[in-house]
Amino acid sequence: MRRTSVRRRLTGLLAVATAAAAITVPALPALAMPDAAAPADIAAAETVPVQLLSITDLHGYFGDYTTTVPGAHAGQPPQTVGGGAFLAAHVDRLRTERGLPAANSLLFSAGDDFSGWPAETGWFWNEPTIEFLDMIGLQFSTIGNHELDRNLDYLRHMTEGTCEGRPDGDLCFTDSTGEKFDGADYEYYSANVIDGTGALVAPPYHVEHVSDGRGGSVPVGFIHTTTATTTEGGLSYWPSGELRVTDEAEAVNAYAAELEAQGVKAIVAVMHEGFTQQGGFGFNDCAAPSGPIVEMNKAISPTVDAIVTGHWHALVNCSLPDPAGNPRPVVEAANHGRLISEINLELDRESGEVLRDRTTSISHANTRDVAPDPDVLEMAQYWRDQLAERRIQHVATQTGDLLRTSDDREESTLANLTADAYLWAAGEDGDAADLAVSMPGTLLRDLPHAPSSAVPGDAPGAVTFGEVFFGLVVENGIGWAVVTGDVTGRQIHDLLESQWQLDAAGAETFQALAVSGNVTYRYDASAAVGDRVAFGQVRVNGAPLKPNETYRIAALSNNFAQTGFRPPFTALQGAEDQHRTAFSGADAVAGYLTAHSPVTPPALDRVRAVQD
Repeated sequence: MRRTSVRRRLTGLLAVATAAAAITVPALPALAMPDAAAPADIAAAETVPVQLLSITDLHGYFGDYTTTVPGAHAGQPPQTVGGGAFLAAHVDRLRTERGLPAANSLLFSAGDDFSGWPAETGWFWNEPTIEFLDMIGLQFSTIGNHELDRNLDYLRHMTEGTCEGRPDGDLCFTDSTGEKFDGADYEYYSANVIDGTGALVAPPYHVEHVSDGRGGSVPVGFIHTTTATTTEGGLSYWPSGELRVTDEAEAVNAYAAELEAQGVKAIVAVMHEGFTQQGGFGFNDCAAPSGPIVEMNKAISPTVDAIVTGHWHALVNCSLPDPAGNPRPVVEAANHGRLISEINLELDRESGEVLRDRTTSISHANTRDVAPDPDVLEMAQYWRDQLAERRIQHVATQTGDLLRTSDDREESTLANLTADAYLWAAGEDGDAADLAVSMPGTLLRDLPHAPSSAVPGDAPGAVTFGEVFFGLVVENGIGWAVVTGDVTGRQIHDLLESQWQLDAAGAETFQALAVSGNVTYRYDASAAVGDRVAFGQVRVNGAPLKPNETYRIAALSNNFAQTGFRPPFTALQGAEDQHRTAFSGADAVAGYLTAHSPVTPPALDRVRAVQD
């Protein structure tokens, strides 16, 4: 259960790896497990058995986590589940019960392993999650959208232990074994994530060779895809020129043909895209399935023998017809380690083909009625013990209160500082902006000068790691990225005007955004909504805003994403030449505070109401 000494590196991460009305649809039958004391004799069997054990959307929940799942089937009572130590124990049990050679029992993930929110991993930038997955023997994983919440250097850090990928270099912690973080012992794959050069960011597929029980092996291919919606979200938003995600089904079919041409007849698609079923059914049911994967299943080649999914955090276990009319398992095993999916294949020993009529699929609840794995318990406790010290780490000093509100409703010291931080971060990333904005609703608490009684050893003016990285900027820690883009003066004007809106009843609403310190503007409160800010009243670096001039603006990624921020603040969605920086919002604020410590609260002199 400890980390393996033989590493399986993801080499060439940034290059292509060219080789390596409700109806109820029945789930595949549950497998009758053999006696654990009588290991399967595959040498004497007619076929070659392969056990596929998978999880999805763990999001770092390896600690002492308790929740529930519905019963396995409709009408059955819910079950208490959760916790990495129990997950590890169940994985060991499932492997032991089959009694297969190690090569024939494969443990993998359908993505979103890290970028998790539990403190014991989030506060250490998800490195503890990799330690956990190494401990339980994860063999490979698909890149999910949350593996792309930070830059590609960070993804490479998680796979290779580069200690790069954060602007502050705050990486490579000592793990529970006393070793410095050096990346995952397993590999990440994706067949449809493409960088700005047109290359895949990871190998698209790989082949596992399972034992035939007679001294030989049979190949099983795994094709991996990432949800095509990745770049549209607020957290994993990427400008299309820097990262794009192609059609999942097309990618699966292309590489399935490539594998088949290589003589691989057993093929599994591991797709970080999801589906669900009608409410009220159990995790081993398949009632009126719906969602992207249901439609993709109709288009994915019959040469693919099973589809393992994720992303939707759904609990569903289906047998759906492929385009040739043959049944194949299409499954999703919830999230946070609540379920383990088990698909059992039987391969023809000579041809390597999957015998579909012998395929079985069953999901297992990660119940807490087994002995928890002691190594995982020890590891999780180690990281919890590190939290207290991490929480009070001194980041910077402030000379006064940094607050979200003030007597002047148009401005606040914390919002102004945050806009300054975004402008600073853009320059630090090598993409200097002309101005920056901080949107309303993105700051979650104040940074008071007074010490907090909840933080041991806190002192007046001390800014701690816990205060600034977690709980300050929305989606803290992982965070929406600071993005830059080119906009016209007219778009900036529209953005400023959008602070005032009329609701459905005709009443006026106001949501203040903050501008960086090199911007000032005046507005006429007596003018009609939509006509309160005159171009001549907006100045950037002392010069009047020009409607047709291009300006480079910095803001959080959710302000640029089509799905990341709702109206009225849509003016940045048409920004051109967008660039995702290495900074999250929290990174920018913390970095700015550190670089300018001791920090004096900015003056509230950027916005003024004027009357004719």
